Amino acid sequence: MTADRAHPNYVAIWVWLVILMLTGVLATLLPLEKSAVIGLIFAVAAVKAVLVALNYMHLKSENWLIYALAIVPVLLVVAMTLVLFPDIVYRH
Repeated sequence: MTADRAHPNYVAIWVWLVILMLTGVLATLLPLEKSAVIGLIFAVAAVKAVLVALNYMHLKSENWLIYALAIVPVLLVVAMTLVLFPDIVYRH
């Protein structure tokens, strides 16, 4: 890591993570369908994961190969989520 790279504002990122965490927790109180609430919670979790990966793991300043290596597990998680979503939401 070179000295000319700017460090992210960790406090602001932490505040965003807390806000997103509260959004995910309070989403259960919304008068929405269960599948919509679960979708919202997954979306909030994805945003939090990107914030952590880019800022705390310093992936903003990495080579494109790191992104290529990271995209395969992300695609697998998305595929598994989409495949298992009906079983999670509509089980009796």
